[in-house]
Amino acid sequence: MKQIIVILSLIFVGCNPHLQQPQIDLPENYLYATDTDSINLSHNWWEMFGDTTLNRLITTALAANNDLKAAVSRIEEARAKQRVVRAQYLPEFALGRSAGVSGSDDEVTQQYIVEPTASWEIPIFGSLRSATTAAKADVDYALWQYRGVELSLAAQVATTYYTLLQYRRDLDIARQSSELRAQTAKLVDSLFVRGMASGVNREQAYNLLYTALADIPLYERAVAQTLLQLDILLGQTPQLQPSVVSNAPFVADYTPINIPSGVPSELLYRRPDMMSSHAKMRSAAAAAKSARIARLPSFSLTGDGGIVSDEISKIVTSPTWAWNALLSLSQPLFAFGSLKSSEKVAVEQYNQAVVEYQQTFISALADVEKSLVSISTYRAEIERYNELIESNRAIAEMSRALYLNGLNAYLDVIDAERTLYNSQMEYSNIIAAQYINYINLCQALGGNFY
Repeated sequence: MKQIIVILSLIFVGCNPHLQQPQIDLPENYLYATDTDSINLSHNWWEMFGDTTLNRLITTALAANNDLKAAVSRIEEARAKQRVVRAQYLPEFALGRSAGVSGSDDEVTQQYIVEPTASWEIPIFGSLRSATTAAKADVDYALWQYRGVELSLAAQVATTYYTLLQYRRDLDIARQSSELRAQTAKLVDSLFVRGMASGVNREQAYNLLYTALADIPLYERAVAQTLLQLDILLGQTPQLQPSVVSNAPFVADYTPINIPSGVPSELLYRRPDMMSSHAKMRSAAAAAKSARIARLPSFSLTGDGGIVSDEISKIVTSPTWAWNALLSLSQPLFAFGSLKSSEKVAVEQYNQAVVEYQQTFISALADVEKSLVSISTYRAEIERYNELIESNRAIAEMSRALYLNGLNAYLDVIDAERTLYNSQMEYSNIIAAQYINYINLCQALGGNFY
């Protein structure tokens, strides 16, 4: 008896292949963090922007986007597979019914059988546990993949929305500038007619006007294409008269947002890609164990029994009962190395999953750091650009006034107008980029607090 216990103990030890554990170098804090408080983002992190239009768009996308629906279907598929895997290791029952006749020249024999059968491959070395663990990990993987799609979708909608606001503001700037330049060109044209301005000045004034007018269809196209992209994210066909009106002033009321970055260790259980990668690693570990178990003996129990009669009427009135049971042991002996190689494949797939998990964390850490440094530097850039625009506006107004009084060359007016126009456009782009930096940080931190 003791020998049997020792042998079984050795077999159970042999069920577990040697698998390396992931090595994660966890820094205590982020390099560019200014606030390391634990993250406490609301479930709907996008609500921190205070824009009801954005809230409505993301809610619509989460309800209707087809990529998200496909991710939900993959979760249900994984759950169904989990039930299939578990059922494979449970006893199977069947009911057999047969009727036959045989005979010779002077004798005919009939036989009628009603025979239930049962079979069970006994998972004595943990094959059921390994298969169930792998299936459960696959469900977790699908679930975290769904959450990743959900997070990415919300971020894409928010990014597209602020890009749309940027293009609309650029379009407004181009239209306003074209109106002002049209007035200036008309004034210079009248001065030219009276001999108070040169033909060069007149052409330069119209050149400025045409530049702004040429930008109008450019930004109209950008607005239309961005709206079409938004329709795709919302899971709807393109709208003939799309209308996305924001109640947010975008540029005028821009205020910095403080998002606590927490500590790097929180990424391990907050980010969907980290959690799905961890689930993939668990599934690979269970698969490696199953591959090892496949090289060990397997036990199966089969049994059948039922009613046997040579007349169909006696099936009920005078049944004859018969049964048998069989316990069998099967030990793989020689399969040309296929079982050992299958185990090697499974172990290497686990090693790949470990490396992928480690690399996912490095990428996650870099995502947060890049977002933090972008937010910090863009914040300073926005402050400087706000001052720059006011300075450029004052220069443009003074240059125009000096020219009309004959105290300045029109080339200075042109230069001042172009500088103001470009700085207004760039300021709009920087504001949009900063909003997108906030979105990227929320996404890098894992978004919703599950």
